[in-house]
Amino acid sequence: MAQHFTPYGIHVPLVTPFARDGHPDLDALEGLAHSLLDDGAAGLVALGTTGEAGALDPDERRAVVDTCARVCRARAAQLVVGAGGGSTAAAARELAGLGRWAEVRAALVTVPAFVRPSQEGVVAHFARLAADSPVPLVVYHIPYRTARSLDAATLRALGELPGVAGVKHAVGGVDQDTVALLGDLPAGFAVLAGDDAFVSPLLALGATGGILASAHLATDRFAALVDAWHAGDTARARALGHRLARLSALLFAEPNPAVVKGVLHARGRIPTPDVRLPLLPASEAAVAAALKELGELESAAD
Repeated sequence: MAQHFTPYGIHVPLVTPFARDGHPDLDALEGLAHSLLDDGAAGLVALGTTGEAGALDPDERRAVVDTCARVCRARAAQLVVGAGGGSTAAAARELAGLGRWAEVRAALVTVPAFVRPSQEGVVAHFARLAADSPVPLVVYHIPYRTARSLDAATLRALGELPGVAGVKHAVGGVDQDTVALLGDLPAGFAVLAGDDAFVSPLLALGATGGILASAHLATDRFAALVDAWHAGDTARARALGHRLARLSALLFAEPNPAVVKGVLHARGRIPTPDVRLPLLPASEAAVAAALKELGELESAAD
């Protein structure tokens, strides 16, 4: 294991802006990354679901990570990169490739999708990966995409593995396993909220931050939410959490990252709202609703 990684604060899983010719606009990506760090993000995530990693070819993926690494090097910011695959061997190959970037602090790795291994198989999978990975792992627990739910005992077992730094927790709510996990965390194992609308209750229960697509917008408010919960300012945290949950619901009204890109484009922060098939651009109504909520949030007093 090359380095230590302590997940804290808001990490933004970057969209991949596309130019009008359909290619990734790396200048726009670099500018967006700097602006998010300016607004209070603790770090960036490249090649996440929000970045449409599955729709990028290998050269495009490398260019995206090169760009994000350059920004994080200049800003001394944390960089996490999405990696993984349908088999342990495939995921290990992707992780090995991350060693080329000294700026990569951790890898975000999903439970293998479609395979549906047992709970014990999931632990064995991550144990094998963590043993050889050049960077610490953040387990991406998102059962509504992978078709494999993990109980609190399995998540604790993962948290006890050397080289596993935390979990991006995206189970579509706050359930009994969520409460049980956060009530008895392994030492050094962090929980990062992964469902944007539930970041506030997870922070209240002890999460250290979040990996949130919604934090492309109102980044400073999401950062303030983390600070408020950790400072024990519950009145401010609750008010902020409710407002941000309304924004997140609108940003996810259509498949992510279509609405986020639509709003960023409307604000002049990326050159087009384009996504790649099988995703479709967000509807005008969805973008308008999110813009309205964002404007009201920005004008509201803290």
